Amino acid sequence: MSRSPVWHPFTQHGLEPPMKRVVSAEGAFLVDEDGNRLFDAISSWWVITHGHRHPAIMAAIRAATEAFDQVIFAEFSHEPAETLARGLIELAPAGLSHVFYSDSGSTAVEVALKMALGYFHNRGEKRDRIVVMEHGYHGDTIGTMSTGERGVFNAAYEPLLFGVDRLAFPEAGSEQHTLDMFENVCRSGRIAALLVEPLVLGAGGMRIYGADVLAGMKQIAERHGCLVIADEVMTGWGRTGTMFACEQAGISPDILCTSKGLTGGSLPLAATLCSAEIFDAHFSTDRRKTFFHSSSYTANPIACAAAVANLQVWRDEPVLQRIGQLQRVLRDNLRRFADDRRFTGIRQMGTIAALDLVVPAGGYLAEAGPHMRRLFRERGFVIRPLGNVLYLMPPYCSTGEDLASAFDAIDEVAGIVTETASLKSRALGIA
Repeated sequence: MSRSPVWHPFTQHGLEPPMKRVVSAEGAFLVDEDGNRLFDAISSWWVITHGHRHPAIMAAIRAATEAFDQVIFAEFSHEPAETLARGLIELAPAGLSHVFYSDSGSTAVEVALKMALGYFHNRGEKRDRIVVMEHGYHGDTIGTMSTGERGVFNAAYEPLLFGVDRLAFPEAGSEQHTLDMFENVCRSGRIAALLVEPLVLGAGGMRIYGADVLAGMKQIAERHGCLVIADEVMTGWGRTGTMFACEQAGISPDILCTSKGLTGGSLPLAATLCSAEIFDAHFSTDRRKTFFHSSSYTANPIACAAAVANLQVWRDEPVLQRIGQLQRVLRDNLRRFADDRRFTGIRQMGTIAALDLVVPAGGYLAEAGPHMRRLFRERGFVIRPLGNVLYLMPPYCSTGEDLASAFDAIDEVAGIVTETASLKSRALGIA
């Protein structure tokens, strides 16, 4: 077979073997070209909520294709987009009243940043700084790379990135330090918005912090007149145990970004919700105050129809009950590692479970990550560690048996990797 011309994301093709093709997907499983049935323990990069190819969502997609393909959204609207917008506003924290569509989590956050800066620009206020949290990840566009953690991911693109103000991650026992940092930076009067992943920093290592910190940051922002942007791209749609993570802090952000689970993971779509005040700052007879943002596929009707069907799944099916059961199963399985010295930082938030494997070299580029990923695939699991950080974020249809098997695989793979690391260390010591 000739080499594929496809360039895969976050893949070093000089180190990876040719990609296996997936030929089908259903429920919590993928099937590859060799007939291997793989438990999708990370929901295909956190997007699949109810399971692959949920019947109601697939039916809605098929029906939409009988009427739509793509419609220019700067010139027209359509029923799926209108219905979805109203449904999102009903589900979201109070105070969000307008919906702007885009295509991915990255673009949803990019839209949010432009909304925040446009809000103050149109009001004639000099506020042009964004505050973020260290270890954050918000996407791979220029704006979202600028607001994310700096490092190997974006070193080559540094000339394109703009500066932001960064807060220390609120480690347990040091939460007040983070709040004090935010208070101090707000005193400049230049802060337009705080951009934050509520409760869980995903790609930054599944770092979890308390709802009281999020509530405290919202209070500080209100005192200083700056906006709060909640990046709920990963944390939304039940991942933290509630529909949106902000609910656990009892706050309403000024702007909320959602994608991934918006269509149940079936099609790419994103939405940025904002308050009436932000919309009104762009509402004018002066064309210069227009919100100048778009993409060719904004509010694709078929994707919107899938999202409308997803909302109906949440209404018709006991999704939160399934999430509650998953939380209990994950918690019970994590207990087996409580006194296991191979691991540190055992943690859980909703349907996200994570633990750090103790290896000589940690971090995202730790050799343990690709090694473990290959071992998991050999055992029938799609588990993609963040360096030495192991995590599960399964679809809500996953069974207790599925998850117990995944934790058995974690136990086995961790043993292989730590033994390999130990042998290498002894060999180097002898040399």
